[in-house]
Amino acid sequence: MSEIKKYPLELNTMPGFAGSSAYYLRYEDPHNDEALVSKEANNYWRNVDLYIGGTEHATGHLIYSRFWNKFLFDSGVVCEDEPFKKLINQGMIQGRSNFVYRIKNTNTFVSHGLKDQYDVTTIHVDVNIVSNDVLDIETFRNWNPEYKSAEFILEDGKYHCGWAVEKMSKSMYNVVNPDDVVEKYGADTLRLYEMFLGPLEQSKPWDTNGIDGVSRFLRKLWNMFFQGDVFTVSDEQPAADELKSIHKLIKKISWDIENFSFNTSVAAFMICVNELTALKCNKRIILNDLTVVLSPFAPFIAEELWHRLGNQTTVCDARFPDYNEEYLKENMVKYTVSFNGKARFTLDFAAGTASQEVEQTALANENSKKWMEGKTPKKVIVVPDKIVNIVF
Repeated sequence: MSEIKKYPLELNTMPGFAGSSAYYLRYEDPHNDEALVSKEANNYWRNVDLYIGGTEHATGHLIYSRFWNKFLFDSGVVCEDEPFKKLINQGMIQGRSNFVYRIKNTNTFVSHGLKDQYDVTTIHVDVNIVSNDVLDIETFRNWNPEYKSAEFILEDGKYHCGWAVEKMSKSMYNVVNPDDVVEKYGADTLRLYEMFLGPLEQSKPWDTNGIDGVSRFLRKLWNMFFQGDVFTVSDEQPAADELKSIHKLIKKISWDIENFSFNTSVAAFMICVNELTALKCNKRIILNDLTVVLSPFAPFIAEELWHRLGNQTTVCDARFPDYNEEYLKENMVKYTVSFNGKARFTLDFAAGTASQEVEQTALANENSKKWMEGKTPKKVIVVPDKIVNIVF
């Protein structure tokens, strides 16, 4: 009988357990050879302001971080009893799966809208050979030797797939390779689209078909700086509408960044670019600020445009612009004119118009005469900048 080999039990769990749990403290004093962290450094840096990680990560690593931090706090090594001030769990990117429907005991596949007429088996199909839920039949035949001789029952000449939102998994053939997306659309499009999918903390489905809209937005942004292939930017002073649009954007993005509301930021960029494009704006002052505000979201295109604008340093070092409330004031105010509480039409007034003037103008309007039918109002209620309610 051969001799049984014995190995010593590993008793040193400190590097994996404590080291991986308290590494953030080492960042505070990385060159200290005498202690994990000096009291001076820890009193200066204290605990981590923000930790972003997935829910599974939070219930694993972070629970040990709290354990060790509280042990170190009780031991007098650190000055805070909690390791992190704020935790954000980012949501999971889910996959959008596609299905084909195989008639049982055959190699014939029936389109989604006709599947209820047959006894079928539902099969996952690679989402990369499906576009807008329409199957690329020839690629499907080459995808799996089993389907080489497959036949198809179509709808309107196309094979329509079924779909569902599921966890991204190789077994479900719904994994999207980010390298492929970057190769086709660019890294900035990928970044913006991931943010645009929904709130940071919510799980949301990935749908490659929706990325085209973000790609078109970036092309529209780029075209603001060019006439054809020629870089064309004006040094004229911006008009009031242009200043209002960019400062509305700056205010919105400033709030969104502080509150991690990145999906609404992307929507705000789209609105601003649409407004400035409609105004045919190519003013350097406006485009400078737009480029800086965009840079945290789409750094590659922002860096390129920043240098095209004549700047020598990186856009990462540019000062984030402040918004000016003066540019955001409305010149005109829309009043809803109601009769006995029922809205009938609207009127525009210059901002700051006196209530008495608003009342007189509303009563004298041709539309009011129709609804009053010769009656004398008992009273007229004017809510400044909002409503005129004429009561009989």
